[in-house]
Amino acid sequence: MNNRNGRRAFLKKAAAAGAGAIIAPYILPSGRLFAASGNRVANHVVFCLFAGGVRNIESVAQDRGNLMPGVLGGGFSVAPSIAPGIDVLPSLPGASLRSQGTLFRNFRYAQGPTGHFNGHSTAITGSYTLQDLSIKEPPKMPTIFEYYRKHNDPAQSALNAWWISNTLGPYPSLNYSTYPGYGALYGANYMQPASLITQSGLSALSNPIAFTAQEQEKIDGLKSFFNQSFRSGGTVDTDGITNAELDGLELQDYIRQTLQEGSTGAFINPWGVGAANMNNDMVNVFFAERIIQRFKPELLVVNMQGVDICHSNFTEYCNQLHKADYAVAHLWQTIQSTPGMANDTILIVAPEHGRNFEPNTILDVYGQPAIDHTSDATSREIFCLVVGPPGKVVQNQSITQVTGESIDIVPTIAHVLGFRENIPGGLLAGRVLNEAFV
Repeated sequence: MNNRNGRRAFLKKAAAAGAGAIIAPYILPSGRLFAASGNRVANHVVFCLFAGGVRNIESVAQDRGNLMPGVLGGGFSVAPSIAPGIDVLPSLPGASLRSQGTLFRNFRYAQGPTGHFNGHSTAITGSYTLQDLSIKEPPKMPTIFEYYRKHNDPAQSALNAWWISNTLGPYPSLNYSTYPGYGALYGANYMQPASLITQSGLSALSNPIAFTAQEQEKIDGLKSFFNQSFRSGGTVDTDGITNAELDGLELQDYIRQTLQEGSTGAFINPWGVGAANMNNDMVNVFFAERIIQRFKPELLVVNMQGVDICHSNFTEYCNQLHKADYAVAHLWQTIQSTPGMANDTILIVAPEHGRNFEPNTILDVYGQPAIDHTSDATSREIFCLVVGPPGKVVQNQSITQVTGESIDIVPTIAHVLGFRENIPGGLLAGRVLNEAFV
């Protein structure tokens, strides 16, 4: 991209000095692939998997108060029964995400086991999985990253696709599939922020260290982490993934900057919400924001997982839901304040699946019963929010009827980025969520 030319010239000159000092993660080959034939709605899509199992009852139905003011609008409120367990977060200025887009209040994860890996796989591939997946292998159907990189023509494509996940073990496997003709060559750049911080020696975001003679050891650990991120444990050969020289240099520079900033304590409380309130979901989104500000990707997918504590602690689930809401609202503010992304980005927000209607037998300290997700009807009820600029996305629209499914998100992203018609027939069963667009 043009705005990188000056920086890349500097990086190329500095390559000899920096060689061997830091190892970049795997980055996929850049270069032009297949030209997209469709018109774009926008040049950037950010898809946030509001993951971990979110019930509509506590979210869009607001049964325990309004725990999601950033997404849904209105004032923050919480039911007295759980109020002591909900952390107070500062208010974010500006309009709610709901007022800036279309809310599908009755979306569905219609088929397949209501497990996290299954739900994520469905959302990222646009295909339901009707049996348990092996968490050691990539999905069998192509991912949105593969569709984007194979059937599009982005400038500097290697830096234009990112998958940023929480630390649950199988998530790196969702980068690319085993489907013939796709695979690792068309995957995305991948990052687990919490693991990055741990591997770089910045444990728990609260123990800054200075890199002196130990720097190479830390970097070797970081290299090992990233290498493992791209080894699925299955039979897929990833030896074809290589670094494009200038893209690799830019990533090296980014990682070095990240390590240096982390060593000074810059990541302890970057949003000013209080270090104790900065949970893993917020860290995930914070690093997604850094990627947005640095690389301005055309496609970025980020997930959150904190609400999964609901299996054993319902009140903390509500607390994590409140924090996830804050993180998504903060993400949108960052997008809208980033030149090149502002007014040219579609944000899609959806859980991977819901949770059961009936609770289990575990009570938290406030006497609230915990809730699992075992494929009852309520565990398939989710929401989907499509946010974007006026003139591209219908503003302040709430669709109450049962409309849309998880498998519709991938074709919708492909539609926004202009390559939907280039995807071979029969791969995607879902439809474009046209109700959201002007």
